[in-house]
Amino acid sequence: MGGESDEEFAGFVRDASPRLLAAAWLLTADRHSAEELVQDALERVYLRWPRLRSGQPLAYARKVMTNLHTDRWRRRRREVLVEAVPERPASERPSPPGGAGVDVVRALQQLPPRERQVVVWRYYLDQSEQRTAEELGVSPGTVKSSASRGLARMRELLSEGDESRAHSR
Repeated sequence: MGGESDEEFAGFVRDASPRLLAAAWLLTADRHSAEELVQDALERVYLRWPRLRSGQPLAYARKVMTNLHTDRWRRRRREVLVEAVPERPASERPSPPGGAGVDVVRALQQLPPRERQVVVWRYYLDQSEQRTAEELGVSPGTVKSSASRGLARMRELLSEGDESRAHSR
């Protein structure tokens, strides 16, 4: 690429980065992982920029980001043996202080990857069921059922958080 094409891409990066970073943070709940995910997605967009620039580069970037996150999750999912077993499971450990936004991200992180992706695409990125299905490569029925299960689990997790905060006062 060169000149004008690079300038167009730089403009795209300026405009799209904040939205991509917010979505990546919701997927990962970790600032550094989110930044890395966005950087990797933008690298792939850049490599295909001549074909993407007249189309939907933001949609492509979101899809790449989602796929990269899924791939990384699958790689990390393998069981790791440790020398010492923790006294309490992570789900029973006290959570650090934070506001409702942090609680939502914690709840998102407890969802299975597919449900988390669907909830983020449908409700944070405000995409239709059809668009979400296309971007994630699943059927609209899968989007509906994953969204329903994901939201129900989030309600459950968030109400548990509200109850535990009320009891600690």
